[in-house]
Amino acid sequence: MANTLTGLIPSLYAGLDTVAREAVGLIPAVNRNSNAERAAVGEAVTYPITPAITGVDVTPSMQVPEPTDRTIATGSITITKTRAFEFGFVGEEALGLNNGPGYNLVQADLFAQAVRGLVNEVESDLGTLARTTASSAIGAAGTTPFASGIGASALARKAMIDAGSPQSDLHMAINTTTGANLRSNMQLTQANTAGTDDTLRRGVLLDLNGFAIRETGAPTINGGSAAQSGYLVNGSLALGATTIPIDTGSAAINAGDVFTIAGDTTQYVATNSVTGPGNLTIARPGLRVAPADNAAITFVGAYSGNAVFHRQALQLVMRAPALEGGNDAAVDSTMLQDPVSGLILEVRKYTGYRKTRFEVAMAWGVDNTKPEFTHLLLG
Repeated sequence: MANTLTGLIPSLYAGLDTVAREAVGLIPAVNRNSNAERAAVGEAVTYPITPAITGVDVTPSMQVPEPTDRTIATGSITITKTRAFEFGFVGEEALGLNNGPGYNLVQADLFAQAVRGLVNEVESDLGTLARTTASSAIGAAGTTPFASGIGASALARKAMIDAGSPQSDLHMAINTTTGANLRSNMQLTQANTAGTDDTLRRGVLLDLNGFAIRETGAPTINGGSAAQSGYLVNGSLALGATTIPIDTGSAAINAGDVFTIAGDTTQYVATNSVTGPGNLTIARPGLRVAPADNAAITFVGAYSGNAVFHRQALQLVMRAPALEGGNDAAVDSTMLQDPVSGLILEVRKYTGYRKTRFEVAMAWGVDNTKPEFTHLLLG
C-alpha cells in the first residue's frame, strides 16, 4: 500500500500552526530520557543513588586503612502510561467535507488537536511531579513573584546553591500570571537596563540569575490547603530525616502541601498524603533543622506554584507504544515532532470497512531523580 502519511506531513504541520496551544514550559526543560525505552509499561528501571561522603583524619600507619563501607541506594523510573489520541472518518463524511471546508484541512486540525491533548497531558504529569516531589518551597503563598523586582530569581538561585546543585542548566517554569509580572518589570522592559528590548517588543522572557525561564500552562503545579491545623511532630528527629511522625491535628494533608516546623524557617513540601496520626514524608535532603518533640507544624495554605529545578532532576522517559511482533493492523505510520514541545510522537493509520482511524500516541513515565535540586516558587 502507498505511504499515505508521508504525504500528509505538510498538512500536519500546517494544523499545528493554526490550532490553539497552551504554554509548554516543563517538557523542553526536563531531561528527556530514552535509556528506558525497552521497558514495558509498569516495569521499573533502576538507577543508583550515591550517599554523601564525610572525611576522616589522616593517621600515618604501615598498613593501608580499610575504606568505609558505603550503601548505594537505588531509585526507579517507570513507564506508567501508553496513550493514544485518536479520531476517525467514514467515507461519506470525507466526501461531504470536500464539499465544504475540505477533508485535508479538517484532518490536519484534528491531528493538531490530538497532538495538543497528548502534549498537555505530559506537561500536566510533569507539573504534578514537580509539585509533589520538590525538596522545599521559596516565596510566599498568595503573593505572585516578580511583582516588584527580580529578587525571586536570586532566592531561587540561593536555594539551588545551598542544595549543591550544578549552576549550569538551571530552569524555571512559571505560570502566566508570574510571566505577566516579569513582562511588567521595568528592569526588563527598559532597554538601557535590560540590555535588549526583547521583553518590551516581543514579550521574550530573559534568563535571570542563570535560570532559563519558560511559561507553563500545567495547572497541577498549584496546590495547598488552609484547612489543616493542630499537627505536631511526634518524637525527636535527626537532621536529614525524610519521615516525620505526626500526631493530633485535623484535615487531610495532601502531597504538594507546603509547611513549616516550629524552630525552622524552611518551607517543606509533603510528598505523601496522610490524615491524623501517621507519617508525613518529605524529599531529600530531608530536615534542615532537627525539630523537638511536639514541635508545631504550620501549613502555608493554597498557592499558585512555579517550578525551579536542574534539568537532570526531572526525568521524562518516553517511547512509541509497543507492537507485538513489531507489527499490528496499521496500514501506515510515521513519527512526528511537535514543534512546540519537541516531543517525538507516533502517528498511525488504520483502515476498516469504509472507515479510517488515525491516532497520535506515545508511552511515557516521569520521575524526579534529584529532588534536592527541585524547589517550588510560591505565588
